[in-house]
Amino acid sequence: MSSASWALQTAIFAALAADAGIRAVLGDPPRVYDEVPRNAAMPYLVIGDDKETDWSTSTDTGTEHALVLHVWSRARGRRESKSIADAIRAALDDAALSPAGHTLIGIKYQSAEFLRQTDGQTYHAILRFRAVTEPT
Repeated sequence: MSSASWALQTAIFAALAADAGIRAVLGDPPRVYDEVPRNAAMPYLVIGDDKETDWSTSTDTGTEHALVLHVWSRARGRRESKSIADAIRAALDDAALSPAGHTLIGIKYQSAEFLRQTDGQTYHAILRFRAVTEPT
């Protein structure tokens, strides 16, 4: 059995890479990264830190996932980062993902935060999702 966290991250990456809305805002192929390549063009999305918590019951084994996605943009203003956040929300909220070796019970959007970095030209959107998986 594979790690639930890695299986979910792989399924999220595949869903984002295949989504037309994501490709429209992040290029084709979309700039979605686990680790950002040196000199990557902006805007881009980074699949960030996550946290796993035991979600087992007396009869079933499960894992709760707290996921963080980061959008980085250098467009003037927050419009681009907010448009990308909207596309991510549309692609992942209640998505029917298929993490290898696991069943996704559900994935839900939780929150977004929009920040301008101290350089004055980079915008950062932080999106949080919650997911629950069970091993198959």
